[in-house]
Amino acid sequence: MNYAVFLGALLLSTPALAHTGHGETSGLLAGLLHPVLGLDHLLAMVAVGIWSGLALPRHLWGGAAAFLGAMLAGAGLAFAGIAMPAVETLILASVVIFGLLVLVAKPDMPAALTVAALVAIGFFALGHGHAHASEAEGGAIAYVAGFVIATSLLHVAGIGVARGIAGKLVLQRVLGGAIAVAGLLLAAS
Repeated sequence: MNYAVFLGALLLSTPALAHTGHGETSGLLAGLLHPVLGLDHLLAMVAVGIWSGLALPRHLWGGAAAFLGAMLAGAGLAFAGIAMPAVETLILASVVIFGLLVLVAKPDMPAALTVAALVAIGFFALGHGHAHASEAEGGAIAYVAGFVIATSLLHVAGIGVARGIAGKLVLQRVLGGAIAVAGLLLAAS
């Protein structure tokens, strides 16, 4: 993975575009762009991929599958008109928590901790899915398809980062810490 491209994407992202009332929210292209243009969503989804690649080397898609399934469930709640309180806070907290998961990830984690991490990933993904879907206007199916595809690609990017930093504990810790701190800074802004 080209780290310059990854860092460039992070720098081009803005948190404001990930939230209700900003940008186009209809159709496939809007769905594809939504998770990529919101720094909070981008960091969370890449972090899930990194964690999966580091903690689940034989089941790389474990974290992504938990995230995608719960994200769709959260979207279903939004489409059903069921409100989720403090969804933006939940999304920002996910960046911090996912960064911390990256910081401590290792392939021989006890099963109970791995399951707890997957449950946390699913819980926070509900908020991401709810936020995405509550913004949908016309073309909701295409919009959902777009954000599912983009989320999957961000998870793949994270898995690629994990492959690049596997065995480089200092780099892993710096990256995890940076993601967590970025979440705190986003929450403070």
